[in-house]
Amino acid sequence: MIENITKVLKKYWGYEDFLPLQKEAMACAGSGRDSIVVLPTGGGKSLCFQAPAVAMPGLAVVVSPLISLMKDQIDALTECGVSAGRLDSTVSDQQRDSVFERIHNKTLKLLYVAPERIMSGGFVDFLRKIELSMIAIDEAHCVSMWGHDFRPEYRQLGLLKEALGGVAIHAYTATATDQVRADIAVQLKLRDPEILVGSFDRPNLVYKVRRRGTIVKQVCQVLDRYRGESGIIYCIRRKDVDGMCVKLKAKGYRVAPYHAGLDPERRKKNQESFITEKVDTIVATVAFGMGIDKSNVRYVIHAGMPKSLEHYQQESGRAGRDGLEAECCLFHSGGDYGTWKSILQNSEAAGIEVSMAKLNGIYSYCTALTCRHRMLVSYFGQELEGDGCGACDVCLGELDCIEDSLVTSQKILSCIVRLECRFGGDYTAAVLTGSKDARILQNGHDNLSTYGLLSDFTKRIVRDWTEQLIGQGYAEKTGEYSVLNVTEKGRLVLKGLETPKLGKPAKKRDTRHPRASKAEKQSWEGVDRELFEELRQSRRVIADTKKVPAFVVFGDAALRDMARKRPSTSAGFLHVSGVGEQKNKQYGPQFLTAIKEYCQKHSVEMDVL
Repeated sequence: MIENITKVLKKYWGYEDFLPLQKEAMACAGSGRDSIVVLPTGGGKSLCFQAPAVAMPGLAVVVSPLISLMKDQIDALTECGVSAGRLDSTVSDQQRDSVFERIHNKTLKLLYVAPERIMSGGFVDFLRKIELSMIAIDEAHCVSMWGHDFRPEYRQLGLLKEALGGVAIHAYTATATDQVRADIAVQLKLRDPEILVGSFDRPNLVYKVRRRGTIVKQVCQVLDRYRGESGIIYCIRRKDVDGMCVKLKAKGYRVAPYHAGLDPERRKKNQESFITEKVDTIVATVAFGMGIDKSNVRYVIHAGMPKSLEHYQQESGRAGRDGLEAECCLFHSGGDYGTWKSILQNSEAAGIEVSMAKLNGIYSYCTALTCRHRMLVSYFGQELEGDGCGACDVCLGELDCIEDSLVTSQKILSCIVRLECRFGGDYTAAVLTGSKDARILQNGHDNLSTYGLLSDFTKRIVRDWTEQLIGQGYAEKTGEYSVLNVTEKGRLVLKGLETPKLGKPAKKRDTRHPRASKAEKQSWEGVDRELFEELRQSRRVIADTKKVPAFVVFGDAALRDMARKRPSTSAGFLHVSGVGEQKNKQYGPQFLTAIKEYCQKHSVEMDVL
């Protein structure tokens, strides 16, 4: 079976090699053994069930929570020559009849349905009457109440195992802790499932974290590095989304908003404009998930801190799904913590302890000065090999640690103690910087031994250091008013037994042209950049004509490989990664012509091995 799957992979998708754990996941699907597959976004999860479904007899049913995500995947499958369809509330009667006709004729290989649809009256009985190759549960973390995006309707899917006579069920997700994986197996009633967990690391993503200042200016600096490229900006609240869009549009950027408060038609239109590249950037709330399968997102910006590392992993993971370099910038402030704490206490009272633990995890990530990649994989129970990732602000040398971190930390923690743990971060920073604020003078805190100890620095810098100490576990915010307290770990610092890291942005760096990551250097190696841009234009024309997203025609990775290998024949075009037989037949002549004309005009060598 794995030999058949390998042939299918090359024929329809143009891939000759497997990504990590894909072969093992496909072998499970081919052998009919239940499985739970955890691969990062961009790790090729969809292929783990799509390729076996084409190679196996019968119909594969794919349960997916978002209609737009189904549509994107079906468009991509159709372009590759694979017969796929969907049944959901937006499908017309004619389209639905066509799907059922193809099922009865045994010509449909993959059927996408929403969880509500598959469990609706009579549909399971219908599935009993046809030959099924497998059931694939996409976004399977939605099954678990311990997952970051629990959906009650997913719980009903546990009935499928017995109802469909033991057809193999395969669960796929990008983010699942040990607890979530165990819960998925129980809720779906899986029988001795193979559990495959890939690395949570995304080496092609460059993670950067900054204290939020003038946020529109900070966002524009990122956008300017990726003119004409696709990206996503996440905000915490709807009003932040709307405000950001207004300001960016006024500056000439092509942006559109996306959140639950918009009219459904407008939201759908904005999403389609983003997917078809009529706008470059979509601005969305973190609370409202976008079902997109867009591979060429080159940047994801968080204009506020998300509420957990699971959410951040998934949201930032929308960048670089094609395996090429992408940038993930997170701008945060101490106020984000209080905002989320208030939201969680008002909406998630039942699981507030779990939610607060997750909130503390992302806050530590924002304020720590250790490798971002290492922190993320460590949170999911894995270790990062090597000394540095070469793909985050810390390892790229964009952040500096102050020389006297221990002494400075002791001054801050001592001030918290002398203020009897009764005041917040702003007040504490004001005392340390020697403020003449009336409240400080009335309280007599200008007489404290710690008053003015950090007067050589601005209040903002001291406030930032305080947040870093909180994030590293040396201090904590308590009570309704977030007053500061020194933890047991912080007491070790006061005794000189442990040294925190206090950082500051490195001075005099050109933020317009940051250091290239390892992934960026590798992905551009041997690529003729001018030819790549011309091929992007050829792709744009085809996509507009066919009314499909550009990445459905070819992903950026395929275009770069074309601009690297510069084939002159149809046989050579098939050796480009991502070019299968259907796309070779459909698009080969146009792209080969573009490549030949460019190489002749610029005297560039063709057929580079």
